[in-house]
Amino acid sequence: MRTKIWLSPPHMSGKEQQYVNDAFASNWVAPLGPMVDAFEEELSVYLAVPHVAALSSGTAAIHLALLMLGVKTGDEVIASSFTFSATVNPIVYLGATPVLIDSEPETWNMDPVLLEEAITDRIKKGKKPAAIVVVDLYGMPARMDQICSIAEKYEIPLVEDAAEALGSRFEEKACGSFGQMGILSFNGNKIITTSAGGALVSSDAEKVSTARFLATQARDEFPHYEHTHIGYNYRLSNILAAIGRGQLQVIQDRVSVRREINRSYRELLKDREEISFQTEPDLRYFSNYWLSCILINRKKAGFDRESIRIRLQMENIDSRPLWKPMHLQPVFKACPAYVNGTSEKLFVNGLCLPSGSSLQPSDLELIAGLIL
Repeated sequence: MRTKIWLSPPHMSGKEQQYVNDAFASNWVAPLGPMVDAFEEELSVYLAVPHVAALSSGTAAIHLALLMLGVKTGDEVIASSFTFSATVNPIVYLGATPVLIDSEPETWNMDPVLLEEAITDRIKKGKKPAAIVVVDLYGMPARMDQICSIAEKYEIPLVEDAAEALGSRFEEKACGSFGQMGILSFNGNKIITTSAGGALVSSDAEKVSTARFLATQARDEFPHYEHTHIGYNYRLSNILAAIGRGQLQVIQDRVSVRREINRSYRELLKDREEISFQTEPDLRYFSNYWLSCILINRKKAGFDRESIRIRLQMENIDSRPLWKPMHLQPVFKACPAYVNGTSEKLFVNGLCLPSGSSLQPSDLELIAGLIL
């Protein structure tokens, strides 16, 4: 059997090893240290956002973002339904209730019309949402102009979940930099990785400083261990930050390659009318195309996405259905949801194709040939 083609494997640049060696040479192996400080500074410059806290995961970043915005037990928090559960789980950590919003069909992200309907309906019910968490799915920016405008209109703080969208832009502004708080993920399958890790970004210095404090077990400044707050073990280690620094040096190359992979798939499959792609709606959108995702028109094709997934699997090629919406997940079935059927159709008909930046042209031709 051929070597497995993974969906989105880590891709080392060769630059990481020197930073890791430097961390070992200085004996900064434990969490925190100069590599963490430098990684935060470099992310700040790249995103054009003044304050960054490097953390153990994107999930931790969402948890702390919601804490910083004052979300508490009994609150409601609006969130994209078409996403990974890590977007929504931290809402429940805080004892709040997710209010799930379906997608619009162009970007596949949160539908601004449904968002405003949900806000007005929750307010009528006496439960103004405490925050909004919007996702940039598969690297595609959400309709941030409309969503930011709605959040501002109703004075609801906005968290941008850009876990999949480092390197993406909307109107030339970096994804992750919209709203009061933004979050990133550096999990092993992301466009750059620290093995495991994430970041919280914001223009609010006080909130990021407080998040760092809470993420470091909320240890007060005493010679002994003194705690006046409940803390978390959420900080990124110095070693992992060293990997991140090496990865960040090649982020633009990684974005360019992922976009070229997406272009290649489109070219290879251009004659198949039954296959369509997640696509930038207009020139304001710039997606990193972290994953190249297709939809299958089953009536035209005579087959469905599962038949393609299984065919690829038989050839040792990794692919994945699009996210199953949170409002269809058993664990969130009791949550309020405002739906239009879009995300369910996307889930039933959609497939994520191998998109790693180390893919070769021959890999792409093989994959496309199996789809054809």
